[in-house]
Amino acid sequence: MTVNTLKIRDDHKPLVFSADGDAFKPQVGSQAAWLTGETFDQKELRRRIEPWLTSLFQSEHLSLLVGSGITHAIHRIATGTGASGMDRSGYAFGEMGSKIFAAADKEAPRVGRATANIEDDLRVANDLLRGMQIVESDKADSLKTCIDAVLQGFSASILKNETSIALAEEGKREQAFNTLVTFLMSFASRTGVRDRLNIFTTNYDRLIEAGAELAGLHLLDRFLGKLMPIFRSSRLDLDMHYNPPGIRGEPRYLEGVARYTKLHGSVDWVQTGKDIRRIGLPFGAASVQPYLEAPGLSGASAHELMIYPNAAKDRETADYPYVELFRDVAAAVCRPNSTLVTYGE
Repeated sequence: MTVNTLKIRDDHKPLVFSADGDAFKPQVGSQAAWLTGETFDQKELRRRIEPWLTSLFQSEHLSLLVGSGITHAIHRIATGTGASGMDRSGYAFGEMGSKIFAAADKEAPRVGRATANIEDDLRVANDLLRGMQIVESDKADSLKTCIDAVLQGFSASILKNETSIALAEEGKREQAFNTLVTFLMSFASRTGVRDRLNIFTTNYDRLIEAGAELAGLHLLDRFLGKLMPIFRSSRLDLDMHYNPPGIRGEPRYLEGVARYTKLHGSVDWVQTGKDIRRIGLPFGAASVQPYLEAPGLSGASAHELMIYPNAAKDRETADYPYVELFRDVAAAVCRPNSTLVTYGE
């Protein structure tokens, strides 16, 4: 049974309720002043929630933090199943695997996770690799090969979810993308006198980018360029304006624009020397490998994919570009009259 929690407006305590057929029923001991009976329906719930959300969405500063829940939701609409992931049965780190898994299990609770995931495993594996390279261990190359394979498999699992959506039955796929577009535009449709919507995501896939493209929503991120955009470390407050016909010197904000930050990196970001570049990886591509062989990428492998935690060479680059991205979050939400909406895990 799915239990929901709701607290809005003048509610003194959260209302905890579950579905009871076509209606909703409060849990034992849970109540709210606006309830008129023992059950309530979706219409009554919408009447309670929508005015509250509308007022919040017109806050001076509005931010949206999206997790994997959006990918699972859209994937389920398009295919009927949730998005796939990677567990430890799908990858290995060779003879060091058991020690890496054991260390990751100890580290996970420190960052608030009950059990370790692939990010924890990769973080420990990269730390171990760095130590082995420092002492010039003859096993370092073997571990690096294993990490490359895990990253390659990880990127393939991300692209697999994109491909499943892209190749879904036309009607279901259209329904899924319409839902995604409606979701994004519910936040992005703001008056010109308000600050831009800030979209933050911990996802590695490009589902939000695909939805924004379909919606005609222009995303401002830290990348500059067309063929192979490069990540800029300096925070330039770039925006898009236009001059109304017949009026000069009074530029106005262009509608349909949002700021976009991928906090954990992306499956199409690659480290080339000291630069971070976004490669032209199509949505739903079968593999990232062919696109890493393009001229100008200096023979990059899966090890250079900017999927957090990245395989960096020292402390300075380990914090880059993620320290810049998290600074953007702080700058966006730590302001007066600011609203942050979270969706997904």
